[in-house]
Amino acid sequence: MGKAAEPMGAEEFDSYTRGKTLFYGFDGTAYGVERYLPNRRVIWSFLDGRCQEGHWYQQADQICFLYEDRNDPQCWRFSLTPNGLSARFQNDPEATELYEAEDIGEEMICLGPDVGV
Repeated sequence: MGKAAEPMGAEEFDSYTRGKTLFYGFDGTAYGVERYLPNRRVIWSFLDGRCQEGHWYQQADQICFLYEDRNDPQCWRFSLTPNGLSARFQNDPEATELYEAEDIGEEMICLGPDVGV
């Protein structure tokens, strides 16, 4: 058993992610994509064409994301592994899931806001 990778701090996380579009997968299936912009801003999508803008900040050894339509931060512990970035969700103490993030060079698709009623 190797020791767990050290959690990334804000500077390391920012330099690794800034300017990238990372696809997050769980159990080998992509479920979301996030684009990392300057000034710690992000755009997230569950791959459904709907995008949420947000920003992130460091809290202890976690990176927390706050999105425009929610007021509960989503906090993760990120670490760099030989396979790329891995993320462990911190809001659920039972969570053991590791999510891999990779830059697969695809563009993120954001559709406009819903038109009509």
